[in-house]
Amino acid sequence: MSITDIERETIAEYHRDREQSARRSAPLTPPSWEAEPDGFYSSPGKLATPSETAGPEVSAEGPLPLFPPLPPAAPYPLASLGELSRAAEAIARKVQVPPAIAAQSVLAVAALAAQAHADVLLPFGQTRPLSLYFATVIGSGDRKTSADNEAMRPVAKREALLREDYTDALKEWKVLEAAWGAEKRKIETDKKSGLDERRAHLTTLGDAPVKPLAPLLTMSDLTLDGLTKTWANAHPALGVFTSEGGTFTAGHGMSEENRLRTAAALSEVWDGKPLKRIRALDGVTILCGRRLSMHIMIQPDAASGFLSSRVLRDQGLLSRILVAAPESIAGTRFYRENEASDDAAIAAFGARVCCILEAPAPLADNAPNELAPHSVPLSTGAGAIWRDFFNHVESQSGIAGGLSAIRDFASKAAEHAARLAGVLTIFGNLDAVEIAAPAMENAAMLMNWYLGEAERLQSASRLDPRLLRASALLEWLKGRDNQDFSFRDVLRFGPNAVRTKEVAEDSLGILGAHHWVIETSKRPRAFRLAGGG
Repeated sequence: MSITDIERETIAEYHRDREQSARRSAPLTPPSWEAEPDGFYSSPGKLATPSETAGPEVSAEGPLPLFPPLPPAAPYPLASLGELSRAAEAIARKVQVPPAIAAQSVLAVAALAAQAHADVLLPFGQTRPLSLYFATVIGSGDRKTSADNEAMRPVAKREALLREDYTDALKEWKVLEAAWGAEKRKIETDKKSGLDERRAHLTTLGDAPVKPLAPLLTMSDLTLDGLTKTWANAHPALGVFTSEGGTFTAGHGMSEENRLRTAAALSEVWDGKPLKRIRALDGVTILCGRRLSMHIMIQPDAASGFLSSRVLRDQGLLSRILVAAPESIAGTRFYRENEASDDAAIAAFGARVCCILEAPAPLADNAPNELAPHSVPLSTGAGAIWRDFFNHVESQSGIAGGLSAIRDFASKAAEHAARLAGVLTIFGNLDAVEIAAPAMENAAMLMNWYLGEAERLQSASRLDPRLLRASALLEWLKGRDNQDFSFRDVLRFGPNAVRTKEVAEDSLGILGAHHWVIETSKRPRAFRLAGGG
């Protein structure tokens, strides 16, 4: 595409976005879920006009913004977390992080604990796991690790106990396995025994001692082959949790050659399907009754390539991830002492998580690590709320609807809501026999927020890696003393992400299309930053 074509398309898109920004975002921001007299939930009647949301006027000859105006994020509906709300509020206050960060951490840990015990039975008769995938986009220095540490403390405590038990159990298993192996070889090499006698002795001996399950509940990175091999002898309900999401998004499992395979496997596990693997050396591996939840906390630059990946979107993994990208509150986090009530709320959350993790999970017959969760249906009232939410989302998913840009994610919104309701229910009562209307109401409110957040980020192109690289180059240019620069300067001294010829050409083309740079010389190639930066 030529620069002229880019300019024409970019300017047209900019003005389109300005005119449509309110229509895109307004139907999805709370309080859009306000009950009508008949119980149906509808979007607000008044939409903002373009004049209320548009940014400052830009002349056709002046620089255009690289990104359309980003609407402010709606407040996270902490009250809709039910019994989890106190812990999320306490973590947000204690660590001083945006509420969305604390909510993501608390929900992810609750899902990790609950997923082993129950599935949700949807109104059309199919069951779904309570597993949830989360991605939190926040910059370095915004205390994402501290917030996650508070929520993950009971998981770390449980893993420490598992390691202690594993050490002793492994020693005992090695002795038993050696004794069993010696007896098996003795039977097999006994030349005095005939076929029938040898078969009888082997039958009496029985199977080899079962190796203790690996003492882990979470991991920070995975590969498909590694997960399959490990899960054969690990606890059936695991989690991918990391406050440094780059270890996951830039790891071997998400490399260019493995990305599609890993995404497909993660999608199938999210759906509750068996994990299957066939290898010439290892043979066939089929792992049924496994559950996996995920929470990756990732910096914006690393998130852009992952969350805007066409491969991951087309495959369907991204539609299975609940994303939050709150604004930083740095500059307002002045020191204050911890409140005893916050510590008590976090401790109560941790105690409940430990109780769920320690409770025996329902297992399939004769299977040490194959889950057989019981199905929890929606109550009559919860089912009515779920159907209304389903129809509410579907009505906005057409070509002209407010959710058309995120139709893939919207198509799974009702299922996400049912899973969230199931997690809230099981967290409160492991023996629950149905999901009540209040839990479904809360889940619908939460899911409405995630829809709004997904549409907000999509509409502003804040996840487009090409625009993010161009933005990084523009900030570098603005920080220089000299408005004039050469192509070689960009390659030698520019941001790391644009120090290749292909990427530098692309980024300069985008800046040129937006009238931020002017090419002043073809040989040698030279440019000037427009308007003095």
